[in-house]
Amino acid sequence: RSVRRIKMVFRSEEMCLAQLFLQSGSEYDCISELGELGLVEFRDLNPSVSSFQRRFVSEIKRCEEMERILVFFRSYSSARSALLPPDLLDSNKSQSSQGQYEQLQRLEMELSEVTRNKDKLQRNLLELTEYTHMLKITRTFIHSRSRYDEQSTNQHEALGPQYEEFPTVDTDTVTGCTGMQRLGAKLGFVSGLIQRVKVEAFERMLWRVCKGYTILSYAEVDENLADLDTGEISKSVVFLISFWGDQIGQKVQKICDCYHCHLYPHPENDEERADVLDSLRTRIQDLNNVLHRTEDYLRQVLQKASESAYAWVVKVKKMKAIYHILNLCSFDVTNKCLIAEVWCPVSDLANLRGALEEGSRKGDATVPSFVNRIPSTDTPPTMLRTNKFTSGFQSIVEAYGVGDYREVSPAPYTIVTFPFLFAVMFGDLGHGAVMSLFALWMVLTEKTQKRKRSDNEIWVTFFNGRYIILMMGLFSIYTGLIYNDCFSKSLNIFGSGWSVKAMFTNQQWTGPYPFGIDPIWNMAVNRLSFLNSYKMKMSVIIGVIHMSFGVVLSVFNHLHFRQKCNVYLQFLPELLFLLCLFGYLVFMVLYKWLAFGVRDSSAAPSILIHFINMFVMQGKDITPLYPGQIGLQIFLIVIAMLSVPVLLLGKPLYLYWLYRSEDDSAAPAYDDDEDEEEALDEMPSREALPKEFDFADVLLYQAIHTIEYCLGCISNTASYLRLWALSLAHAQLSEVLWGMVMRLGLRVTTRVGVVFLVPVFGLFAVLTVSILLVMEGLSAFLHALRLHWVEFQNKFYHGTGVKFVPFDFSLLPSVFEQDG
Repeated sequence: RSVRRIKMVFRSEEMCLAQLFLQSGSEYDCISELGELGLVEFRDLNPSVSSFQRRFVSEIKRCEEMERILVFFRSYSSARSALLPPDLLDSNKSQSSQGQYEQLQRLEMELSEVTRNKDKLQRNLLELTEYTHMLKITRTFIHSRSRYDEQSTNQHEALGPQYEEFPTVDTDTVTGCTGMQRLGAKLGFVSGLIQRVKVEAFERMLWRVCKGYTILSYAEVDENLADLDTGEISKSVVFLISFWGDQIGQKVQKICDCYHCHLYPHPENDEERADVLDSLRTRIQDLNNVLHRTEDYLRQVLQKASESAYAWVVKVKKMKAIYHILNLCSFDVTNKCLIAEVWCPVSDLANLRGALEEGSRKGDATVPSFVNRIPSTDTPPTMLRTNKFTSGFQSIVEAYGVGDYREVSPAPYTIVTFPFLFAVMFGDLGHGAVMSLFALWMVLTEKTQKRKRSDNEIWVTFFNGRYIILMMGLFSIYTGLIYNDCFSKSLNIFGSGWSVKAMFTNQQWTGPYPFGIDPIWNMAVNRLSFLNSYKMKMSVIIGVIHMSFGVVLSVFNHLHFRQKCNVYLQFLPELLFLLCLFGYLVFMVLYKWLAFGVRDSSAAPSILIHFINMFVMQGKDITPLYPGQIGLQIFLIVIAMLSVPVLLLGKPLYLYWLYRSEDDSAAPAYDDDEDEEEALDEMPSREALPKEFDFADVLLYQAIHTIEYCLGCISNTASYLRLWALSLAHAQLSEVLWGMVMRLGLRVTTRVGVVFLVPVFGLFAVLTVSILLVMEGLSAFLHALRLHWVEFQNKFYHGTGVKFVPFDFSLLPSVFEQDG
């Protein structure tokens, strides 16, 4: 079993197609158990049936209606800051979906009715409050007008803002009547409230329409009042309009309606005004008491709804998902059994049977549900088990493409190679330590961070890749020690191995620095040229090893899919072509490092010249790097050149010969002694010959592959030089940042320099994090990603598979997310 688990890490799991026979009455519980475990992926057995014509469409509509009601509860609760307790329920039917739907409907109707009654009471209270303010303010208008009438009898002055006097209002000395009264006109009043922003336009409209036959008095209310229609809090103004005649009154009424004024009846005398005010105070007090009781009752109803709303959201989502799955199933001829087809890992078949037995027991079925494994020629989905550590690296691989079924997975090797290539470009002890501490903090607090459920996409991205960042930081510490680079400064841990005395005496050299680059190089004039040569050669070595490893991994795919011809006609030519050319280049670099020491380093030949002469068949006049070099180089060139036609023509000719063969023309790449069930599990070879074999198509495809591979070996090797370029850029940026920021603060030697060093260090820290850690880190991450996708994975990884998506309740949208 342990060996099988190890194999599952390096290759996708073995899948099988199975039929589930779900007995009537227990199908819901069986699907619920499968959703809790997340073992299988269901296939649609009714592809030609519309979604609206399926059997359980009414149940899905009922679930959607329950979701709407629950969204109403949640929005109402959030508006009143009511918290929902996190008491989760399972999806098993403690009661029928119809009963739950009726219960939610009754609760919604009760809550809606109480809310409507409360809104009506609040509106009545606002109206009474406005009426009270209107009576109090218009009383001041009347009293002030009476005082003005006593002081002046010849001139009629309007109260408050006015337009002009009423025409022909002089009193007849004989009859005691005014001109208007003689014409039969009657004095009228219109009073109410209007929003403060509309007063000027309202006043202007009255003047233009009524021709000055009105008197407008208004005053602003001291407190802010809520609008009856919109509920917005705003400043209001009480107005009193005096007018003569019914026609003018009708015009005033229409203008007030146009400006949405709130009109209230105006009392004829002070006694009536006082009676109205007393009755208003009594009604307002009664309304406040009723509103308090209504608010208490509404709080009880809301508490009743919120006690189980959280669990209902989870339950309804699970119910809806179960009915969607049931719509994918088909009925047998007796309509007593549901038949479902699922993809399931072979290792989980026992758990699948156990889940069906548990579902049958909960559903009280007389006949238990069972599973039957069936053969299939369809390509199964790809399933790779991951954990919280490997999931991030698996997502990097799947961003390129989901692997084919049973194809070698690059994820286990990416766990090591990806952070290592990143660290080669990012190598700095200090920056790696900061990155590691940040990732370690996320790892140690991951449970707390998961409970917070942040909506910040950038933070979620960083948190999901916390183990990737941790590995990149740790590898950066290692490469930083190799480069002996910490914030652009070298660390003299073991003592430098360089001494100036050896240059003038016959004393022996003390030996190289024990680990990494000698710190004395940080002071050398030719430091940059030395590091460039070192990092460039290391980039080529790492690149050739990485690509060769990718080519070697392809042989495991060939052997697993029983494509033995690909081992001889594709794998071997590819490996020989790569190693004979660029593998030999790596050999020359290593040989030069080992063969030439400090004393004879000036006599060391140029590897670039030797490598060029290898292709042009020249260089007899140049001192050879080692004895027999020319003969070996000619041999390697011949082997590499012979590999190209084998790679180009070998496989097409072999397949053509098999097609023409009389013995076996259909499946030449299979071993016939395998039993039928195992052959179906392993799936057919990807090179199975079609019924009509087209040699031209096969040759064209192989020619494209050959050209792409041969040219790719050159371009991909050059592509790995980005390791050298980004490492140089990171080191130079770090050195510039130190020289232009920190060095300025450290040069001040007085006491003021200590105070000055604090903002300088703050600026240095901000620039280090923003430029060197974030921007340079992102750049190195993207380049390492490209090296894996293009240079490494294309040697063996197709990435054209279909991802296994199990029916799992944990994959449903979070209950905290608002539905659209």
